[in-house]
Amino acid sequence: MTDRPQPATPNHQPNDNSVVEAYLAAQKDLATDGGQDGRGLIPTAPEGFRSGFVGIIGRPNVGKSTLMNQLIGQKIAIVSPVPQTTRNRLQGILTTDTAQMIFVDTPGIHKPHHKLGEVLVKNAQSAIGAVDVVLFVVDGMEIAGGGDRFIAELLLNVKTPIILGVNKVDARTDLRQSHIDAIDTSYQELAAEHNWPIINFSAVTETGLPELQTSLTEKLEIGPYYYPPELVTDQPERFIMGELIREQIILLTREELPHSVAVTIDRVHEDANITRVLATIYIERDSQKGIVIGRGGQMLKQIGSNAREQMQKLIAGKVYLELFVKVQPKWRQSGLRLAELGYRVD
Repeated sequence: MTDRPQPATPNHQPNDNSVVEAYLAAQKDLATDGGQDGRGLIPTAPEGFRSGFVGIIGRPNVGKSTLMNQLIGQKIAIVSPVPQTTRNRLQGILTTDTAQMIFVDTPGIHKPHHKLGEVLVKNAQSAIGAVDVVLFVVDGMEIAGGGDRFIAELLLNVKTPIILGVNKVDARTDLRQSHIDAIDTSYQELAAEHNWPIINFSAVTETGLPELQTSLTEKLEIGPYYYPPELVTDQPERFIMGELIREQIILLTREELPHSVAVTIDRVHEDANITRVLATIYIERDSQKGIVIGRGGQMLKQIGSNAREQMQKLIAGKVYLELFVKVQPKWRQSGLRLAELGYRVD
C-alpha cells in the first residue's frame, strides 16, 4: 500500500515512500534515542498488536466528524448541521492496549458545483484506496438513496475490507416503526449486495460504538505503532485553531454564509501566561463581510468569543484571539487561491 504518512512526526505531509521503509527508518532513528526501551516517541508494539488506517466515508452530514471525535475521545474535527463542513482529510488517532487505529475523516462525497467541491471529492475518493479498512457511514434516519448507491459503486473494485455503519439510530424516536423497518431493510439489502457487515450505532449517544470499535480492530492486520500512543491527531494546533474559527462562522451564520469562508492562522505567539493568535477570515463578496462582522461588530465578537473558548480547551490555557476579515473574490473557483488557502488534491 502507498501514500501512508510517515510515523516519525505528527506534522508531516503524505508522501510516496513505502510505509514499511518509513516505519523502519523511524524506528532506527528512535533506537539511538532510547526508542526501544520506552523512552522514545514510538514504543515497540506488543505481540498481537493490530494497527492501520480507517477511512470514514459517506455523503455530507451523515455524522462522520462527530463519530471520529467520539471514538478518539476528543474534539479535533469541527461539527455543524450544515453539509460539507469537513474540507480536509483529517486524521484522528485511537490507541488502545491492543490496537492503534488512525481514522481518516474525509469530506462528504457529493456532486461538486465549484473547484473547491471538486478538490474535496477527489480527496475523499483518494482516501478509499489508501487505507486498510473503509467505514462507509450512512444516515439511519433516511432510506438508502442515490448518493449512497453512488458511493457503493465507487467501492465495487476496492479490495479493502468495508463496514457499513448506520448512524443516528438514537434519533428515530419520532419515526413510525414501519418507516424504521423500511430504512433498515434498504441498508440490509445494500450491505447484502456487497457482502458487507453492517453495524447500527449513534455517534451522539455512543450506542453501538464499542461493537463498531471491536469490528474495526478485527479487520486490521498485525502491525506497529504508527504514532506515539498519546497522540490524538497528526494535525498541528494551528490547523485545528483555524477549523475552530470556521466552525463558529458556520454555526452562527448558517444559511447566510454557508461555504464561501476560509480561515488562515497568521501568527501564534506563546507567552508565559497566554497564547496570542492572529487569524484572517476570507469571504468572497463585500456583502458577506457585513454578515461576518455584524451590526456594531457583534457577530465577529461572538465568533471570536466562541472560538477562543474552544481553543482554550484545545491547548489547556488562556488564549487571546484577534480576527480580521478580508474579501477574496471567487476564491473557491481558483486553483491558485485554493492552494494559497491550504486546499489541495492529495
